[in-house]
Amino acid sequence: MGRPQVRRSLVVALTLATGLWASSFASARHASGDTLPSRLTDEAFWTLITSFSERPGSFPSDNLLSNERSLQDVVVELVQRTTPDGVYLGVGPEQNFTYIAALKPKMAFIVDIRRGNLDLHLMYKALFELSADRAEFVSRLFSRRRPAGLRSSSSAAEIFDAYATAETNESLYIENLRAVVNQLAKTHGFALGADDTLRLQRTHRAFYTHGPGIQYSSTRNVGRRDEPTYRDLMLATAQDGLARSYLASEEAFAVVKDLETRNLIVPIIGNFAGARAIRAVAEYLAERRATVSAFYLSNVEEYLRRDGAWKAFCGNAAGLPVDDHSTIVRSVRGDTPEAGFRLTSELGAMSQEFGECDRQP
Repeated sequence: MGRPQVRRSLVVALTLATGLWASSFASARHASGDTLPSRLTDEAFWTLITSFSERPGSFPSDNLLSNERSLQDVVVELVQRTTPDGVYLGVGPEQNFTYIAALKPKMAFIVDIRRGNLDLHLMYKALFELSADRAEFVSRLFSRRRPAGLRSSSSAAEIFDAYATAETNESLYIENLRAVVNQLAKTHGFALGADDTLRLQRTHRAFYTHGPGIQYSSTRNVGRRDEPTYRDLMLATAQDGLARSYLASEEAFAVVKDLETRNLIVPIIGNFAGARAIRAVAEYLAERRATVSAFYLSNVEEYLRRDGAWKAFCGNAAGLPVDDHSTIVRSVRGDTPEAGFRLTSELGAMSQEFGECDRQP
């Protein structure tokens, strides 16, 4: 998410569930196992989207790309903290795929106030399904001819270096756009509205126009020097020096592709403080004895507190089924541009926040 400034640090803010939060959901899940689907039919997938979604809201940015340069810095500890085979919740664009690739959840929900984010994720869904590997995915995303010599063993740097001078043209963009729309509307049979199709066109054109150099602010102005590009985010490494973006390896890419192919990454329109989206997800998961392993909030809490809506969100989040390892990931601003990303050491802070909503400002 993020304001039009680059987010300077990311906090894993930590164990959601203690006391009342751990409740019977976790014990029920461990006692008998969850009943999440291994695959959703196209009809069931679309029904979740339409029935869980709220009326769309506005945001001061198209937010086609994360501006959180060092979002990978929390991946190692996030994986260590969470229970495998849980459910992932998130907000915003592509950074969710990096967390999903690392956590390997059984299912994921992306909740965002903008319908544009829903259409962006439907575009990504089609691209993952249509692409056999990372190199083809990058080709389709930016409408550039695939260079020769790229293999499954190619690094993300080698892939993006090859595409830096790859051929592109209007005909290729139209061909890729048509493939995306056909995949969604014809292959899946999703009831896309005229506005959805128009947004898909505008979104795909933005990636075609700006290429791998696209930034958070590219569609509103010429971009900002302190914002990472798509290439930067895909080539970034965590503090241990290892790359963990969803395009860092074929294995990471395959995790996301598999979930997309089985209709298990579900984008939803919703205000975190709204009356429907998060509550519907909570009910769906509770009925299936499933547990939220991680909830990526970006910096949405800033807006909720500014608008006096944090308590409503807190109440919604308190209904999510969690266990002792369920973890929130949130973005916070560092003190200086060099501050980087850091992990809070305040264990249990989030369980106190969500467990005692009435005491919060």
